[in-house]
Amino acid sequence: MSTLIVQLDMEEFCEVADLSAAYVIEIVEHGILEPQGTAPQDWRFNDVELSLAKRAAKLRRDLDLEWEGVALALDLLDEVRQLRAENQMLKQRLGRLLLD
Repeated sequence: MSTLIVQLDMEEFCEVADLSAAYVIEIVEHGILEPQGTAPQDWRFNDVELSLAKRAAKLRRDLDLEWEGVALALDLLDEVRQLRAENQMLKQRLGRLLLD
């Protein structure tokens, strides 16, 4: 089974994310998004970056954070997600060991 990779140019990305080009450029300048390409007119974004941009915009809007705070919050949220997944895996292993 193959995985479909979505590629959006800057115009499509802005439309789908409901963000202005200037806003997207700010997000990229702060290292939150890393599109392929060297200049905004050449940038290509994937579906993961689309989701990340929406989350970043929501954090900035809802919590009134600066971009540095948004980047930190996104990193921490990702770390929490990873730790939860690891914790779940370890609980499953422990459960199997206790049954033996």
